[in-house]
Amino acid sequence: MSLLIVDKTTDPAWNLAAEEYLLTQRSEPFVRLWRNADSVIIGRHQNAYAEIDLSYVERERIPVVRRMTGGGAVFHDLGNVNYSFFDLTGRKFTDVVLEALRPLGIEGRCSGRNDLVLPDGRKFSGTAVCKHRGRILEHGTLLFNASTDRLAAALKPRPEKFAGKAVQSVRSRVANLSEQLAVPISVEDFVAHLASHFGDALGCTPYDYTEADCAAIASLRAERFGNPGWNFGASPACSVANVRKFPTGLLEAHFDLRGGRISGLRIFGDYFFERPTEDFCALLEGCPYDRKTIAGRLQTVATGAFFSGISPDDLLSLFF
Repeated sequence: MSLLIVDKTTDPAWNLAAEEYLLTQRSEPFVRLWRNADSVIIGRHQNAYAEIDLSYVERERIPVVRRMTGGGAVFHDLGNVNYSFFDLTGRKFTDVVLEALRPLGIEGRCSGRNDLVLPDGRKFSGTAVCKHRGRILEHGTLLFNASTDRLAAALKPRPEKFAGKAVQSVRSRVANLSEQLAVPISVEDFVAHLASHFGDALGCTPYDYTEADCAAIASLRAERFGNPGWNFGASPACSVANVRKFPTGLLEAHFDLRGGRISGLRIFGDYFFERPTEDFCALLEGCPYDRKTIAGRLQTVATGAFFSGISPDDLLSLFF
């Protein structure tokens, strides 16, 4: 018999922390349904910078969270329903998911190593698996009425800017399940339908987190999944090259990202200067690679002395 959790929180960092907690700190079989507010969830070994449009997610204040399982980057919003199965048997739980969709008139099938697709081949779910001391987590997404526009905008990598050996996501044609329904239902009703089906199919008993559960999950959130050092710093090392043309000259920046920090910055171009460029590069050595931190550091520098006629705000665009 499994324990069924229908989560109420939509904080992506907390939800990913709960996944690790239930896998590594509990031994019972669990089934979990959960949703995230707008967020980008990247695979364990992916380069966060190469998977997303960093300018877009920062402008829209969309958090990027690294999960502990493999696979590619996905966009989550409240129209996306996530399911998780924690078990010891290695059973293929995607069959249970497909069975739950049939009463709604949705016929799906498995495709490739980890996708669920409609008969026309459009993807509505991707899954990932993780093992810990014989215990298995299989979790996945279900696009119900997610914003495909925001998905496309957030997951817009620019491979020409990043050179490295990180795992790249494979983009697929996607579809929302709500579009396949003869009788419309809300996403909340969809979650309730899944909970009912999983409860019947797997003999689940409802479960609420204890105070000890919540404290442990909150600790993991603070330590890892809400920590930029985990979400960005765990990205594999890569090299970045950007070129910008300003009214007073052309600048070309080359640098490495190691542990989410700038390393080995070099700047070339036909700009005029009063102070050595090497001194400017030294000021950014080891700086975390995020817009807010770099902008703050540039505001403390007389950038016009290094790059004549170029303001800190203009210079910031050279790095993204």
